[in-house]
Amino acid sequence: MLKSLGALLLAACALQAQAEIAESQAVRLGKELTPLGGEQAGNAAGTIPAWNGGLATPPADYRPGMHHPDPFAAEKPLYVIDGNTLESHRAKLPAGLADLLVRYPDYHVRVFPTHRSAAAPQRIYDATRYNATHARLISGGNGVEGAAAGIPFPLPATGQEAIWNHIMRYRGDQIHFVTNQAAVLANGGYNLLKLDRDVYFVYGRDGMTPQELQNTLFYYKYTVIAPSRLAGSALVVQETLDQVLSIRKAWRFNRSERRVRRLPMLAYDALQPDTNGMATADMVDAYNGAPDRYEWTLRGKQEMLVPYNSYQVHQKGIPYERILKTKFVDPELLRYELHRVWVVDAELRKGFGHPFGKRRFYLDEDSWQILAVDLYDKAGQLSGFQESHPISYYDVPMFGSTLETLYDLTGGRYFVDGMDNNEPMYDFHAPLGPRDFTPQALRREGI
Repeated sequence: MLKSLGALLLAACALQAQAEIAESQAVRLGKELTPLGGEQAGNAAGTIPAWNGGLATPPADYRPGMHHPDPFAAEKPLYVIDGNTLESHRAKLPAGLADLLVRYPDYHVRVFPTHRSAAAPQRIYDATRYNATHARLISGGNGVEGAAAGIPFPLPATGQEAIWNHIMRYRGDQIHFVTNQAAVLANGGYNLLKLDRDVYFVYGRDGMTPQELQNTLFYYKYTVIAPSRLAGSALVVQETLDQVLSIRKAWRFNRSERRVRRLPMLAYDALQPDTNGMATADMVDAYNGAPDRYEWTLRGKQEMLVPYNSYQVHQKGIPYERILKTKFVDPELLRYELHRVWVVDAELRKGFGHPFGKRRFYLDEDSWQILAVDLYDKAGQLSGFQESHPISYYDVPMFGSTLETLYDLTGGRYFVDGMDNNEPMYDFHAPLGPRDFTPQALRREGI
């Protein structure tokens, strides 16, 4: 009895010590660290500036409903990297990006001055400060408790904590938007798929509590607008936080059948429809869903050349055929900057199937947005590459991708999602609620 009591007291002391250590580190947030855990200061070389709050207010020429004007439109590239100059920059390039430069002689990377533009609402910063001493992994790292908004682990100790920071980062409260996607074949052929999309975030809402979350991250819905043969088909998803405890729920309305069907599995290595077999379900938003099929390793921080402030490819009126070149997205529309990123490796666990045996993720220190992913097949060969091209939606404020790309390096194909240049701009105040994301709502809209 006394032995058991002693063990309990030791355990309690250990937990208290851990909390005290966490608090001693958490006080750094908002001081030498940014509110979300990045390094406040710039680098010694002066090529990365200090974070000064990001782009949290719109420029004077912005009007609600506009495609966001580029605050850096007057800037010229500092230098351009191509196959001839690759070796002097290779150490700061993701392996997949270097492969594109070698594979395609007419591809290049334009590097611009670095601007740490990522910003979020003050309540997200406050919630992140709270999470630093309260959030913790549960279910073997497959879930998070103690957080209802903000970055759960601003001072990550493991790869799992870092990837949860990406999954649970702030992306607004609700969004209605129309975007186009395309799977571009090796010969340059493609068909545009236009989607009308809605997202309602549960995690991160003002006033949300961990008890009210009920294991829900967000609700998502899309309806196909074009091509006409697919128009009217729709999908609704109820995204859970711990997907091992309760799997993601998804229903599809098939226009030809005029009925709603529950999808048995829309996760892990299940192929995304309309991607020509290039993308799995867990590749949406660079990575989503349960982390249980991979072993995660936090490699630390590194200065890398990554997509950032991608306002040029976001501008209104750009023809989609200009964006979609035969082998790659037009590099003259893309912008790269030098940023510090967290590097996280994911190795496929034995006994699980997936096209990718290893993935290397590069996460922005200021937003936790995944900016690039090197994809390796089961033999360890580099086979694919993902990029997220982000901007600061300074009217929210929120930092997120405006365009996502996936390159099949072995097949010479690529997939693009997010093209909105000729569509209405995102509506972050759309009148949405949970009742809009049920199979009943899907059925009503289909009929």
